[in-house]
Amino acid sequence: MELDRLTRLYSAYVDTFRDAGGRLPEMMQLKLCHTGKVVENAALIADGEGWSAPEKEEAQIVALLHDTGRYEQLKLYNTFRDSESVDHAVFSHDIVRREGWTNDEDILAAVLFHNRRELPKGMDERRSRLCKVVRDADKLDIFRILESKLAENPDLRQQAFWGLENGAPSAEVIAAIRERRPVDYQHIRTLPDFVLIQVGWMISGLEYATSRRLVRERGHLEFRRRFLKSLTSSPAIDEICDMAL
Repeated sequence: MELDRLTRLYSAYVDTFRDAGGRLPEMMQLKLCHTGKVVENAALIADGEGWSAPEKEEAQIVALLHDTGRYEQLKLYNTFRDSESVDHAVFSHDIVRREGWTNDEDILAAVLFHNRRELPKGMDERRSRLCKVVRDADKLDIFRILESKLAENPDLRQQAFWGLENGAPSAEVIAAIRERRPVDYQHIRTLPDFVLIQVGWMISGLEYATSRRLVRERGHLEFRRRFLKSLTSSPAIDEICDMAL
């Protein structure tokens, strides 16, 4: 199977970042775990949407490859912040192409576009499907990551979090979510903004019914409602969370 072949190549590539004892740096290990979860989510979406076996495998392949550039990004720049280094999707696309793992232009495009605020217009059905499934699968695991961070440190709201301090949600973020528009990340000023963006994804950023079902089953929305209400008394919190029901 193509997925098995690419998994071997991907694993061998990741192994080049291990130390003499076979260990990955902590942040790279977290990224490897994230990739595995995104592959699992892609498979669940494909099954839930009734896709064929080849379509499911393609979805898993894009999920496997989508963050390939993260390892080199951390090695070169010591950060996962694209704004301080490189666009990790472009970096991932370029590495996959450079390594010669695949010449499938639709798979390469899905890797390239997985972090875009909006997808290019005019894509054919296959390319569109591959782009959408990896974006959904990625978001589903980003929901998990926030929750696991808070489980590790329940007092995180009292500290700087991804460089953000607690405060009132930004009017621009609330307006974009109400209007079901992508949020301009330049408007993220507070921790509630960061969490509200994820609620916005639940409202208008998930493409597949299966993805929305998984959000409900995993309790991602209610977790964010509770967390946001512990951060701010803004009346917009219940209004926006109710939009995602």
